[in-house]
Amino acid sequence: MASVVMENEGRRLIQLSEGEHPDRPKIRLGKVTKREAESVRVHIENLLRAKMTGSPIPPATAAWLSNIPEVLRLRLERSELVEPSERRTCPTLAEWVKRYIEGRSDIKPNTRRNMGQAQSGVIEFFGKNKRLDEITAGDAQDFRIFLKSKGLAEGTIRRRCKRVKQFFTAAIRKEIISKNPFADLKCGNSSNPERLYFVEREDMQLVLDACPDDEWRLIFALARYGGLRTPSEAFLLTWANVNFDQMRFTVRSPKTEHQGKAFRVVPIYPELYPLLLKAFENAEEGEVYVINRYRNPAQNLRTQAHRIIRRAGLEPWPKTFQNLRSTRETELAEEYPVQVVCQWIGNSPQVAVKHYLQVTEKHFQKAVQNPVQTMHEKHCQEVSENRGKVKEKTQVIDWQSFANSGNDKYLQSLPPRGVEPLSPD
Repeated sequence: MASVVMENEGRRLIQLSEGEHPDRPKIRLGKVTKREAESVRVHIENLLRAKMTGSPIPPATAAWLSNIPEVLRLRLERSELVEPSERRTCPTLAEWVKRYIEGRSDIKPNTRRNMGQAQSGVIEFFGKNKRLDEITAGDAQDFRIFLKSKGLAEGTIRRRCKRVKQFFTAAIRKEIISKNPFADLKCGNSSNPERLYFVEREDMQLVLDACPDDEWRLIFALARYGGLRTPSEAFLLTWANVNFDQMRFTVRSPKTEHQGKAFRVVPIYPELYPLLLKAFENAEEGEVYVINRYRNPAQNLRTQAHRIIRRAGLEPWPKTFQNLRSTRETELAEEYPVQVVCQWIGNSPQVAVKHYLQVTEKHFQKAVQNPVQTMHEKHCQEVSENRGKVKEKTQVIDWQSFANSGNDKYLQSLPPRGVEPLSPD
């Protein structure tokens, strides 16, 4: 008889006995309850009996067979429990992902590059011949484990899985498959407080002094003091967008463009003004962009930034430019309302709290210097002073001197008393 076998992480399978099939095939069900697995086992035994006796398949099993997922139907066919059915040809995962990315003419270059990274990952793990409808939720979980084994950070793993989930969602909309195996997988952005780093102004000045030219100083300053995304927003900034008269500049934001927020207006902060003005005065006539020398996408901006940071005698922080932006938003949040800060930085309060705002040592120092603490310290000081005054006013009586002074008549009139308590009478 067929039996239900428990695998890792709640997955179950049906295994046939030698009498039922010489190869004892395993029909994997994925993460299902014990009751659901037993129900499948009963239907499989009905299929076995029908095949061995030549009798018709019971109506309940025939109805079940017509409604099962395509991937389970394929496994039953491979185990020779049912005859192959005519089905629409399903592409392999590699074929579908390639077709999907090539058909997305509306995405930006960075998005296409990120999709390409996810594409390479699924081909490396699943191979080129794995059909789209053969991939299960268990396979999706194994893919996540595979990414983790490659040493990728949790945030990177979630983003890759989110892209793959997107590939399957598109296949469902095209009615190629009916279920997304990545549906229950943790995807999307995740916060990692350990990678947050507050770049102090003193350290930033060391970095600016170590820069090879004014443009590199401006790249760092636009991130640290302007709060711009680098390189996307900093490299799209044009001199036409800089208004020195009103002390503000307009930032074009590709990241939030699809949200209807293609532009935002940012103040020219006092820390940024001298660097921006100097760059403007040194710009050649006809120059459009504020940053010109390092616009080549082939240049690795982060690698060069790390060289400059080390030249300044510092160790590069985890997120080179995002930590600069995070530092600026943390500073601004202490001076301005949250809606103003998020408008200038270009994110939402939810994103700011989850990914940008930091708690620094200065916050702790400021907290212990509040009026309540000062009041407590003042109270302790007053109590100490009052105790000293009371001690000064209190006279210590020298009983021996008192007796020798002739004022001991009262003491001498008292009867002698030992250590025993007085009797009632």
